[in-house]
Amino acid sequence: MEMAEQIITNFYERCPSGKIAGKKHPGKAILAGRIAGGLEILCTFPTEYVKTQLQLDERAEVPKYTGPLDCAKKTVQSHGFFGLYRGLSSLLYGSIPKASVRFSVFEALKNRLCDENGSLSQRNILLSGLGAGVSEAVLVVCPMETVKVKFIHDQTQPNPKYRGFLHGVSTIIKTDGITGVYQGLVPTILKQGTNQMIRFFVYSNLKTWLQEGDNSKDIGAIRTFLIGGVAGAASVFGNTPIDVVKTRMQGLEAHKYKSSWDCVVQIMKHEGPKAFYKGTVPRLGRVCFDVAFVFTIYEQVMKVLNYIWVTD
Repeated sequence: MEMAEQIITNFYERCPSGKIAGKKHPGKAILAGRIAGGLEILCTFPTEYVKTQLQLDERAEVPKYTGPLDCAKKTVQSHGFFGLYRGLSSLLYGSIPKASVRFSVFEALKNRLCDENGSLSQRNILLSGLGAGVSEAVLVVCPMETVKVKFIHDQTQPNPKYRGFLHGVSTIIKTDGITGVYQGLVPTILKQGTNQMIRFFVYSNLKTWLQEGDNSKDIGAIRTFLIGGVAGAASVFGNTPIDVVKTRMQGLEAHKYKSSWDCVVQIMKHEGPKAFYKGTVPRLGRVCFDVAFVFTIYEQVMKVLNYIWVTD
Protein backbone atom coordinates (compact mmCIF):
# COMPACT_ATOMS: atom_id res chain seq x y z
CA MET A 1 0.00 0.00 0.00
CA GLU A 2 2.91 2.40 0.75
CA MET A 3 4.29 1.85 -2.75
CA ALA A 4 0.85 2.42 -4.30
CA GLU A 5 0.42 5.62 -2.31
CA GLN A 6 3.84 6.88 -3.43
CA ILE A 7 2.98 6.23 -7.09
CA ILE A 8 -0.33 8.01 -6.67
CA THR A 9 1.35 10.94 -4.92
CA ASN A 10 3.83 11.22 -7.81
CA PHE A 11 0.91 11.46 -10.22
CA TYR A 12 -0.56 14.15 -8.02
CA GLU A 13 2.61 16.22 -7.94
CA ARG A 14 2.85 16.31 -11.74
CA CYS A 15 -0.42 18.16 -12.12
CA PRO A 16 -0.25 21.99 -12.03
CA SER A 17 -0.60 22.84 -8.35
CA GLY A 18 -3.75 24.53 -7.12
CA LYS A 19 -5.49 24.57 -10.50
CA ILE A 20 -8.26 22.02 -9.99
CA ALA A 21 -11.19 23.29 -7.97
CA GLY A 22 -12.05 20.75 -5.31
CA LYS A 23 -8.71 18.97 -5.81
CA LYS A 24 -8.15 16.21 -3.26
CA HIS A 25 -4.82 14.82 -2.10
CA PRO A 26 -4.63 11.08 -2.99
CA GLY A 27 -3.30 10.25 0.48
CA LYS A 28 -6.45 11.70 2.01
CA ALA A 29 -8.52 9.88 -0.61
CA ILE A 30 -7.03 6.55 0.51
CA LEU A 31 -7.95 7.15 4.15
CA ALA A 32 -11.40 8.58 3.42
CA GLY A 33 -12.10 5.69 1.05
CA ARG A 34 -11.17 3.13 3.69
CA ILE A 35 -13.60 4.59 6.19
CA ALA A 36 -16.44 4.98 3.69
CA GLY A 37 -15.96 1.48 2.25
CA GLY A 38 -16.06 -0.25 5.62
CA LEU A 39 -19.22 1.52 6.79
CA GLU A 40 -20.98 1.04 3.47
CA ILE A 41 -20.72 -2.73 3.30
CA LEU A 42 -22.00 -3.20 6.85
CA CYS A 43 -25.20 -1.39 5.89
CA THR A 44 -25.85 -2.83 2.44
CA PHE A 45 -24.71 -6.46 2.45
CA PRO A 46 -28.16 -8.15 2.89
CA THR A 47 -29.37 -6.69 -0.42
CA GLU A 48 -26.14 -7.85 -2.10
CA TYR A 49 -26.77 -11.33 -0.72
CA VAL A 50 -30.33 -11.42 -2.10
CA LYS A 51 -29.22 -10.08 -5.49
CA THR A 52 -26.54 -12.76 -5.80
CA GLN A 53 -28.94 -15.54 -4.81
CA LEU A 54 -31.45 -14.47 -7.45
CA GLN A 55 -28.77 -14.32 -10.13
CA LEU A 56 -27.56 -17.80 -9.22
CA ASP A 57 -31.10 -19.15 -9.21
CA GLU A 58 -31.09 -20.37 -12.78
CA ARG A 59 -34.42 -21.01 -14.46
CA ALA A 60 -35.81 -24.42 -13.56
CA GLU A 61 -39.14 -26.23 -13.52
CA VAL A 62 -39.62 -25.07 -9.93
CA PRO A 63 -37.52 -21.97 -9.12
CA LYS A 64 -36.32 -21.66 -5.54
CA TYR A 65 -37.36 -18.05 -5.16
CA THR A 66 -40.27 -16.01 -6.48
CA GLY A 67 -38.58 -12.68 -5.84
CA PRO A 68 -36.33 -10.64 -3.53
CA LEU A 69 -38.68 -10.75 -0.50
CA ASP A 70 -39.22 -14.50 -0.89
CA CYS A 71 -35.46 -15.03 -1.05
CA ALA A 72 -34.89 -12.98 2.10
CA LYS A 73 -37.76 -14.74 3.92
CA LYS A 74 -36.56 -18.25 3.08
CA THR A 75 -32.98 -17.38 4.01
CA VAL A 76 -34.03 -16.10 7.44
CA GLN A 77 -36.27 -19.13 7.98
CA SER A 78 -33.49 -21.56 7.12
CA HIS A 79 -30.43 -19.81 8.51
CA GLY A 80 -31.67 -17.03 10.79
CA PHE A 81 -31.28 -13.29 10.26
CA PHE A 82 -27.51 -13.49 10.04
CA GLY A 83 -27.89 -15.89 7.13
CA LEU A 84 -28.32 -12.70 5.09
CA TYR A 85 -24.74 -11.86 6.06
CA ARG A 86 -23.16 -15.09 4.79
CA GLY A 87 -20.08 -14.08 2.84
CA LEU A 88 -19.84 -10.70 4.59
CA SER A 89 -16.27 -11.28 5.71
CA SER A 90 -15.01 -11.57 2.14
CA LEU A 91 -16.64 -8.28 1.18
CA LEU A 92 -15.70 -6.51 4.41
CA TYR A 93 -12.03 -7.45 4.00
CA GLY A 94 -12.19 -6.24 0.42
CA SER A 95 -14.44 -3.17 0.65
CA ILE A 96 -11.95 -1.11 2.63
CA PRO A 97 -9.08 -1.43 0.11
CA LYS A 98 -11.57 -1.33 -2.77
CA ALA A 99 -12.87 2.11 -1.84
CA SER A 100 -9.31 3.28 -1.14
CA VAL A 101 -8.14 2.22 -4.60
CA ARG A 102 -11.25 3.63 -6.29
CA PHE A 103 -11.09 7.14 -4.87
CA SER A 104 -7.32 7.51 -4.77
CA VAL A 105 -6.88 6.37 -8.39
CA PHE A 106 -9.76 8.58 -9.52
CA GLU A 107 -8.27 11.63 -7.79
CA ALA A 108 -4.79 10.81 -9.11
CA LEU A 109 -5.98 10.38 -12.70
CA LYS A 110 -8.20 13.44 -12.48
CA ASN A 111 -5.23 15.52 -11.31
CA ARG A 112 -2.98 13.94 -13.94
CA LEU A 113 -5.38 14.66 -16.82
CA CYS A 114 -5.97 18.31 -16.06
CA ASP A 115 -4.80 20.81 -18.66
CA GLU A 116 -2.48 23.76 -18.06
CA ASN A 117 -5.44 25.76 -16.78
CA GLY A 118 -6.50 23.05 -14.39
CA SER A 119 -9.61 22.19 -16.42
CA LEU A 120 -10.94 18.66 -16.85
CA SER A 121 -12.95 17.74 -19.93
CA GLN A 122 -15.96 15.42 -19.95
CA ARG A 123 -13.88 12.82 -21.77
CA ASN A 124 -11.23 12.93 -19.07
CA ILE A 125 -13.81 12.58 -16.31
CA LEU A 126 -14.97 9.40 -18.06
CA LEU A 127 -11.38 8.18 -18.40
CA SER A 128 -10.65 8.88 -14.73
CA GLY A 129 -13.71 6.92 -13.66
CA LEU A 130 -12.87 4.09 -16.03
CA GLY A 131 -9.30 3.91 -14.72
CA ALA A 132 -10.53 3.84 -11.13
CA GLY A 133 -12.95 1.00 -11.92
CA VAL A 134 -10.42 -1.13 -13.80
CA SER A 135 -7.85 -0.67 -11.02
CA GLU A 136 -10.20 -1.76 -8.26
CA ALA A 137 -11.41 -4.69 -10.37
CA VAL A 138 -7.94 -6.16 -10.84
CA LEU A 139 -6.46 -5.36 -7.45
CA VAL A 140 -9.42 -6.04 -5.16
CA VAL A 141 -12.87 -6.69 -6.59
CA CYS A 142 -12.37 -9.83 -8.66
CA PRO A 143 -10.85 -12.01 -5.92
CA MET A 144 -13.20 -10.53 -3.32
CA GLU A 145 -16.32 -11.06 -5.43
CA THR A 146 -15.30 -14.58 -6.42
CA VAL A 147 -14.97 -15.62 -2.79
CA LYS A 148 -18.22 -13.87 -1.86
CA VAL A 149 -20.22 -15.57 -4.64
CA LYS A 150 -18.79 -18.98 -3.80
CA PHE A 151 -19.65 -18.47 -0.11
CA ILE A 152 -23.24 -17.47 -0.88
CA HIS A 153 -23.68 -20.27 -3.41
CA ASP A 154 -22.17 -22.77 -0.97
CA GLN A 155 -24.94 -21.99 1.53
CA THR A 156 -27.55 -23.30 -0.91
CA GLN A 157 -25.89 -26.72 -1.07
CA PRO A 158 -27.11 -29.67 1.08
CA ASN A 159 -23.72 -29.91 2.83
CA PRO A 160 -21.93 -26.52 2.88
CA LYS A 161 -18.16 -27.01 2.77
CA TYR A 162 -16.86 -23.56 3.76
CA ARG A 163 -16.57 -23.01 7.52
CA GLY A 164 -15.42 -19.40 7.34
CA PHE A 165 -13.50 -16.83 5.33
CA LEU A 166 -9.98 -18.18 5.78
CA HIS A 167 -11.11 -21.80 5.42
CA GLY A 168 -13.07 -20.91 2.31
CA VAL A 169 -10.20 -19.06 0.66
CA SER A 170 -7.71 -21.80 1.47
CA THR A 171 -10.11 -24.46 0.14
CA ILE A 172 -10.68 -22.56 -3.11
CA ILE A 173 -6.95 -22.03 -3.69
CA LYS A 174 -6.16 -25.65 -2.77
CA THR A 175 -8.81 -26.94 -5.18
CA ASP A 176 -8.52 -24.48 -8.08
CA GLY A 177 -5.21 -22.71 -7.53
CA ILE A 178 -4.79 -18.94 -7.37
CA THR A 179 -6.90 -18.63 -10.52
CA GLY A 180 -9.78 -19.95 -8.42
CA VAL A 181 -10.16 -16.50 -6.88
CA TYR A 182 -9.82 -14.76 -10.24
CA GLN A 183 -12.77 -16.33 -12.02
CA GLY A 184 -14.75 -13.90 -14.15
CA LEU A 185 -11.92 -11.37 -14.38
CA VAL A 186 -12.96 -10.01 -17.78
CA PRO A 187 -16.64 -9.35 -16.87
CA THR A 188 -15.50 -7.95 -13.52
CA ILE A 189 -13.21 -5.46 -15.27
CA LEU A 190 -16.04 -4.54 -17.64
CA LYS A 191 -18.48 -4.20 -14.76
CA GLN A 192 -16.28 -2.12 -12.46
CA GLY A 193 -14.86 -0.04 -15.29
CA THR A 194 -18.31 0.94 -16.60
CA ASN A 195 -19.66 1.25 -13.04
CA GLN A 196 -17.18 3.88 -11.95
CA MET A 197 -17.10 5.59 -15.34
CA ILE A 198 -20.87 6.13 -15.18
CA ARG A 199 -20.97 6.95 -11.46
CA PHE A 200 -18.16 9.50 -11.36
CA PHE A 201 -19.36 11.09 -14.61
CA VAL A 202 -22.96 11.51 -13.41
CA TYR A 203 -21.95 12.53 -9.88
CA SER A 204 -19.34 15.06 -11.03
CA ASN A 205 -21.70 16.72 -13.51
CA LEU A 206 -24.63 16.86 -11.08
CA LYS A 207 -22.36 18.31 -8.40
CA THR A 208 -21.08 20.97 -10.82
CA TRP A 209 -24.67 21.82 -11.75
CA LEU A 210 -25.67 22.23 -8.09
CA GLN A 211 -22.62 24.38 -7.41
CA GLU A 212 -23.89 26.85 -10.05
CA GLY A 213 -20.47 27.67 -11.40
CA ASP A 214 -18.77 28.01 -8.02
CA ASN A 215 -16.58 24.91 -7.63
CA SER A 216 -15.74 25.81 -4.04
CA LYS A 217 -19.41 25.80 -3.00
CA ASP A 218 -20.43 23.14 -0.47
CA ILE A 219 -23.65 21.46 -1.66
CA GLY A 220 -24.27 19.79 1.72
CA ALA A 221 -24.67 16.17 2.78
CA ILE A 222 -28.33 15.77 1.74
CA ARG A 223 -27.79 16.86 -1.86
CA THR A 224 -24.56 14.86 -2.00
CA PHE A 225 -26.56 11.78 -0.94
CA LEU A 226 -29.28 12.44 -3.55
CA ILE A 227 -26.95 12.90 -6.52
CA GLY A 228 -24.94 9.88 -5.35
CA GLY A 229 -28.13 7.83 -5.50
CA VAL A 230 -28.85 9.04 -9.03
CA ALA A 231 -25.31 8.12 -10.09
CA GLY A 232 -25.80 4.65 -8.59
CA ALA A 233 -29.10 4.11 -10.40
CA ALA A 234 -27.53 5.12 -13.72
CA SER A 235 -24.80 2.50 -13.29
CA VAL A 236 -27.32 -0.25 -12.45
CA PHE A 237 -29.38 0.25 -15.58
CA GLY A 238 -26.19 0.58 -17.60
CA ASN A 239 -24.43 -2.65 -16.66
CA THR A 240 -26.64 -5.19 -14.86
CA PRO A 241 -26.23 -7.67 -17.77
CA ILE A 242 -22.46 -7.58 -17.20
CA ASP A 243 -23.04 -8.12 -13.48
CA VAL A 244 -25.17 -11.21 -14.18
CA VAL A 245 -22.49 -12.75 -16.41
CA LYS A 246 -19.82 -11.94 -13.82
CA THR A 247 -21.83 -13.64 -11.07
CA ARG A 248 -22.38 -16.78 -13.16
CA MET A 249 -18.67 -16.96 -14.03
CA GLN A 250 -17.75 -16.79 -10.35
CA GLY A 251 -20.31 -19.30 -9.03
CA LEU A 252 -19.72 -22.91 -8.10
CA GLU A 253 -21.07 -24.00 -11.50
CA ALA A 254 -18.81 -21.71 -13.54
CA HIS A 255 -17.29 -24.83 -15.12
CA LYS A 256 -20.41 -25.09 -17.30
CA TYR A 257 -19.22 -22.12 -19.32
CA LYS A 258 -16.21 -22.15 -21.64
CA SER A 259 -15.79 -18.39 -21.40
CA SER A 260 -17.66 -15.21 -20.54
CA TRP A 261 -18.99 -15.05 -24.08
CA ASP A 262 -20.16 -18.66 -23.87
CA CYS A 263 -21.97 -17.71 -20.66
CA VAL A 264 -23.74 -14.90 -22.53
CA VAL A 265 -24.75 -17.27 -25.33
CA GLN A 266 -26.06 -19.96 -22.95
CA ILE A 267 -28.07 -17.50 -20.88
CA MET A 268 -29.66 -16.06 -24.00
CA LYS A 269 -30.34 -19.51 -25.45
CA HIS A 270 -31.76 -21.23 -22.37
CA GLU A 271 -33.18 -18.39 -20.27
CA GLY A 272 -33.92 -15.53 -22.63
CA PRO A 273 -32.92 -11.84 -22.54
CA LYS A 274 -34.80 -11.12 -19.30
CA ALA A 275 -32.29 -13.30 -17.44
CA PHE A 276 -29.67 -10.60 -17.99
CA TYR A 277 -31.64 -8.39 -15.64
CA LYS A 278 -32.13 -10.88 -12.84
CA GLY A 279 -31.59 -9.27 -9.46
CA THR A 280 -32.09 -5.75 -10.83
CA VAL A 281 -34.55 -4.68 -8.12
CA PRO A 282 -32.43 -5.67 -5.11
CA ARG A 283 -29.31 -4.43 -6.89
CA LEU A 284 -30.99 -1.10 -7.60
CA GLY A 285 -31.94 -0.68 -3.95
CA ARG A 286 -28.50 -1.63 -2.74
CA VAL A 287 -26.45 0.31 -5.27
CA CYS A 288 -28.43 3.56 -5.00
CA PHE A 289 -27.98 3.58 -1.23
CA ASP A 290 -24.44 2.23 -1.51
CA VAL A 291 -23.18 4.90 -3.91
CA ALA A 292 -25.08 7.69 -2.16
CA PHE A 293 -23.73 6.58 1.22
CA VAL A 294 -20.13 6.20 0.06
CA PHE A 295 -19.99 9.54 -1.74
CA THR A 296 -21.55 11.29 1.27
CA ILE A 297 -19.27 9.68 3.85
CA TYR A 298 -16.25 10.24 1.60
CA GLU A 299 -17.00 13.94 1.18
CA GLN A 300 -17.65 14.42 4.90
CA VAL A 301 -14.46 12.58 5.92
CA MET A 302 -12.50 14.66 3.41
CA LYS A 303 -13.78 17.83 5.09
CA VAL A 304 -12.46 16.61 8.42
CA LEU A 305 -9.13 15.57 6.91
CA ASN A 306 -8.74 18.92 5.18
CA TYR A 307 -9.16 20.57 8.56
CA ILE A 308 -6.72 18.40 10.51
CA TRP A 309 -4.29 17.44 7.71
CA VAL A 310 -3.01 20.47 5.80
CA THR A 311 -1.35 19.50 2.50
CA ASP A 312 -1.27 22.78 0.57
